[in-house]
Amino acid sequence: MKKMLKKVSMLVAVMMMVFSIPIFATAPTDDIVDIAVGNPDFSILVASLQKAELVETLQGDGPFTVFAPTNAAFEKLLAALNISAEELLAQPDLAKVLTYHVVSGKVMSTDLTDGMKAATGNGEEITVDLSSGVKINESAVTSADIEASNGVIHVIDTVLVPSNFTLQEVDLEESEAPQTGLPVAIPFFFTAALTAGGALVLFKKKEA
Repeated sequence: MKKMLKKVSMLVAVMMMVFSIPIFATAPTDDIVDIAVGNPDFSILVASLQKAELVETLQGDGPFTVFAPTNAAFEKLLAALNISAEELLAQPDLAKVLTYHVVSGKVMSTDLTDGMKAATGNGEEITVDLSSGVKINESAVTSADIEASNGVIHVIDTVLVPSNFTLQEVDLEESEAPQTGLPVAIPFFFTAALTAGGALVLFKKKEA
């Protein structure tokens, strides 16, 4: 009996020591650019970011909420528009698409409610639909709450195309090639809203 009590006492002492050790929450140290660089599923985005020269902007303090299309999402867009990636990069309205994916502030998935709207860097609003999973307009969120030091990334399966985007014929020979030497796989639209200028409006509930 004494041995059992001794073992119990020792166990209690050990547990007290363990739970007395302070646990510190580790804040993200990588910014949106760093996180995107480490994800090969965003490799198509790098050329767009380079073309728009938005890398430095996206490394700003933020915070920003970014809806990031995957490579597959871009491939769907290219097929729908019947154009090549090079033709997309050369579009005069490319920045309008980029800014449509950025919202000011850090909005986590738990902050979303059905019918919420958000003004983007494009000036147009996006809408949250929670009726079947999580959707931004018609695009499904496939991975949420990827926290960065300057905001949060939500991965989406379809590129968001604003109504003010117009597909135009372009001369690829006159278009400048994207710059080289920049990190790979950076969601270009994250930064675009910033270069558009002005503070962005956070999500708001749908008006009755």
